[in-house]
Amino acid sequence: MENNNEVLLKVDHLCQYFRLGHKDMKAVDDVSFEIRKGETFGLVGESGCGKTTTGRSIIKLYNITSGNVYFKGQRIGAGTRSYKDAITSARIEAKKKIKALKAANGEQAEIEKVKKELACAIAENKELIRLAKIDNKAADRKLVTQIQMIFQDPIASLDPRMTVRDIIAEGLVINGITDKDYINEKVYEILEMVGLVREHADRYPHEFSGGQRQRIGIARAVIMQPEMIIADEPISALDVSIQAQVINLLNDLRERLGLTIMFIAHDLSVVKYFSDRIGVMYFGKMVELADSDELFKNPLHPYTKSLLSAIPLPDPIYEKQRTRIHYNPIAEHDYSVDAPSFREITPGHFVYCNDAEEKNYKQQIK
Repeated sequence: MENNNEVLLKVDHLCQYFRLGHKDMKAVDDVSFEIRKGETFGLVGESGCGKTTTGRSIIKLYNITSGNVYFKGQRIGAGTRSYKDAITSARIEAKKKIKALKAANGEQAEIEKVKKELACAIAENKELIRLAKIDNKAADRKLVTQIQMIFQDPIASLDPRMTVRDIIAEGLVINGITDKDYINEKVYEILEMVGLVREHADRYPHEFSGGQRQRIGIARAVIMQPEMIIADEPISALDVSIQAQVINLLNDLRERLGLTIMFIAHDLSVVKYFSDRIGVMYFGKMVELADSDELFKNPLHPYTKSLLSAIPLPDPIYEKQRTRIHYNPIAEHDYSVDAPSFREITPGHFVYCNDAEEKNYKQQIK
């Protein structure tokens, strides 16, 4: 990782809810983190924890429910639910205050003051909603294009009716490039960069192995000359021997092209090898975030400890003695009185905890 503290991507209180019947499914719930230019940020957690949804929300495949996403200092994604909820809460609170004042024969001036405060709160949040909608529509497409995604399933993410040439060049065509010779040269250059050959350009996805398909997916992302790549479990569908090749390829591209990478995975051992910092997600929440070495040396959240205990080692003696730690959130936490939040325990090491847990974690580190 290059020594750079410039924040390239900032995710601020991101929420992504999906409507199921009359209820909201909170796929991502109040997640915040930053990714610095030139680093690899690992995002880990079990299937269904919201990792992929976070990545898809960042590149605007979903309209985010609430929170903000900033890239290179510009807001490229903004949700409005929190502002609408604030208006609803303000109305309910004002109604309660007015009812109480009337019951206590309060002065009309006090009631008018409450109404005025409500009107200000509504106007303020409506303005925030208006600005969020403007930023969502006005987000610079060229800026958003500088974030590209490598998808988990190399088969599902490639159109079977398009040649490799057309798949890789599609982004260039969409962005208005019409020079066929330039497009062909770019395609050949990128194919060779990802370990394929020129002759592959006229073939179709079904003619390739899983590892080769993933290389095509990487080529499609890299040809756009992005500053950042979101790699969504790019090796989980591949054989172990091919996994190492793809990770080494991403490492080479990162160094050669100066890429910033958000690496999504559920295998902590792979993430440790590849990432500078790691964020751990559970049930839509970010529960721990720290430098890679620090997270493995001082895991604090019980879920992180559970994930680490599941990593097998090629040592039969160790494996016989290895004890799996099972995470049960109901037994581990009591948030009925003291609500949790995302807190910095030591510099750069954040954990989702309440006051009592924070005190305990600080003692553990000492």
